[in-house]
Amino acid sequence: MISYLWTDGNNKDFQSFYQKTEEYYSKIAGGLENRKDFVPYNISDTIEVVLIAFIDNKAIACAGLKRYSDTDAEIKRVWVEPEFRGNHISADMMDLLEKKALEQGFKRTILQTRPQMESAIHIYTMLGYEQIDNYPPYDKLDGAICLAKKF
Repeated sequence: MISYLWTDGNNKDFQSFYQKTEEYYSKIAGGLENRKDFVPYNISDTIEVVLIAFIDNKAIACAGLKRYSDTDAEIKRVWVEPEFRGNHISADMMDLLEKKALEQGFKRTILQTRPQMESAIHIYTMLGYEQIDNYPPYDKLDGAICLAKKF
């Protein structure tokens, strides 16, 4: 049975996932040098709302929500440990994040990913996200694609 904890970017489990995602994103980008311009926009402690999924008190997944504007909340750092993938955990977490964003008065959620993240893009599309023009700062960074979902 999966349980969830709402916390923030300073949570120790989230910090651990953040390091894993940093390593993973650097690997798919061909090294940290190829994504150094993205790093300042993804600092973990600036993520205001974090959702962590647990099984048997073990943190297995995370996702964050950050105010982007008065109308938009940005989804950050969706991660499910490899051995737990394929169980709809990311989709369930996205649903919970969207509900939280709606409760907070946002009109849509936005996110940035990379073309290499094909499985993530597939999930986002299945959940109703559509590609949009890249929003700042990603409009100035090569290798980014942005998606949004209106409520």
